[in-house]
Amino acid sequence: MSKTYKIAIIGCGGIANGKHMPSLKKLSNVEMAAFCDIIEEKAVKAAEQYGGEGAKVYTDYREALNDPSIDIVHVCTPNDSHAEIAIAALEAGKHVMCEKPMAKTAAEAQQMVDAVKRTGKKLTIGYNNRFRSDSQHLKQICESGELGDIYMAKAHAIRRRAVPTWGVFLDEEKQGGGPLIDIGTHALDLTLWMMNNYKPKVVLGTSYHKLSQRENAANAWGPWDPAKFTVEDSAFGMIVMEDGATIILESSWALNTLEVDEAKCTLCGTEGGADMKGGLRINGEQHSRLFTKEVELSSGGVAFYDGASDNAPDLEMRMWIQAIEEDKDPVVTPEQAFVVSQILEAIYESSKTGKAVYL
Repeated sequence: MSKTYKIAIIGCGGIANGKHMPSLKKLSNVEMAAFCDIIEEKAVKAAEQYGGEGAKVYTDYREALNDPSIDIVHVCTPNDSHAEIAIAALEAGKHVMCEKPMAKTAAEAQQMVDAVKRTGKKLTIGYNNRFRSDSQHLKQICESGELGDIYMAKAHAIRRRAVPTWGVFLDEEKQGGGPLIDIGTHALDLTLWMMNNYKPKVVLGTSYHKLSQRENAANAWGPWDPAKFTVEDSAFGMIVMEDGATIILESSWALNTLEVDEAKCTLCGTEGGADMKGGLRINGEQHSRLFTKEVELSSGGVAFYDGASDNAPDLEMRMWIQAIEEDKDPVVTPEQAFVVSQILEAIYESSKTGKAVYL
């Protein structure tokens, strides 16, 4: 008889309700047994909607971690508490899924990696864009060698005007940054994963507060309060890897552009290239002629042969629980997520100092 894993949800806000809890609810071998939020009403509501019989509600995450019946903890809190809660959960003997980014700082991310090694428990980070059907298929193409040596790539995270005006997104103290650490982190993770290249050498970055101080600005979620907009509105970086490969990272919540792409990447290799603009396209040369191929993804690709949902969060949760069940590495490893945090921090540092940062 297969084990039923008991899960504690720490932080019952937007990302927990939008991704974690609905997808976990679809799995037959898990039970959401504990819900924690500093606003008790949120935890109570989550327990009523998603909890199993006798689900417990907490306002202090430490109480949830003290429950020996809890096997897994999902950390869905603001960035500044990711490391603290994740490390405490690992040391309490729980496996942990932590929302992206891994941590507010690279030092905290390193502490999380160290905690994994110390405790022997599993830790993964919520980079759910790896689980989209186009991402899964492109990863197979990269691993097959069809693109050859990928030596130039672009990581895209650009919105025209879609600044998140709720929660703590605009609070630098809580989040550690703006669009770079919020959506740029997804694009960078996706790009590094496709390249299977996690050895950055030098980073040059810029960040801007050009539109953040505008009153009554046009925005998808209504105008923002300039006084509370303490993070950048755009950030850009160039990363050179140890093997000489170059990555251009672009991120913005508000940019006067019609070139809008989020959590996408463009790859250029010695044998071919690929991009995710308006779908998945592969380009190359064959029989002395150039070609462009659009990949049909309606069937979901080989990764979804079992007929399960190809919804990215559903697959993310399913493969996470499977990694625990089969005692194997999660799709997103803590070591990979640490490199993402390391590069993001280097872009911020370079922007402040005006100098390249060597890693």
